[in-house]
Amino acid sequence: MPKHTIDPNQWIKLYSDYLFNYTITRVSDRDIAQDLIQDTFIAGLKSMKNFKGEASERTWLISILKRKIIDHYRKINSKKGKAEVRMSYNNDESEGDWLEERVSDPYDKTAEDNLENTELGLAIHDCLDKLPTKQAQVFKMKTLLDYETEAICNELNITASNLWVIIHRARVAMASCMEKNWF
Repeated sequence: MPKHTIDPNQWIKLYSDYLFNYTITRVSDRDIAQDLIQDTFIAGLKSMKNFKGEASERTWLISILKRKIIDHYRKINSKKGKAEVRMSYNNDESEGDWLEERVSDPYDKTAEDNLENTELGLAIHDCLDKLPTKQAQVFKMKTLLDYETEAICNELNITASNLWVIIHRARVAMASCMEKNWF
């Protein structure tokens, strides 16, 4: 598998709109969203040496941004005396992202993160086993294995609109199952 490269000179052009859309749905404030994206770019510049090229540049920036968003809510909640942040992603219809939020940052591992990811992985697989076969297959291919829509449609001999119906139903079922078994 080829290594991904990093080019901070292209970040604003290539990723600012995507990062903004991602952020605004989670913080609902334009100024805060812009600040978090700016913080993400600065953190990315500071930690460029840690970029191993195993993930795409966008995926790497999103993982940094997720930590910035979590830190933002922790800061707000600590002012209110709340120790835990609970955010609901069940209404997030963005492609595959709702699952990523439940996985800790791969660049910041602690023993607690490793245990949480192991438990999460077991919960995901348990919920996948409860899905109808075709839903589970499509969900794995699209969300976990990151197959392109066209490749899935060709392999399973389904239309793109059928694929999105199956994905939607699988995500709703997975979210419900995860809500019951993980949270």
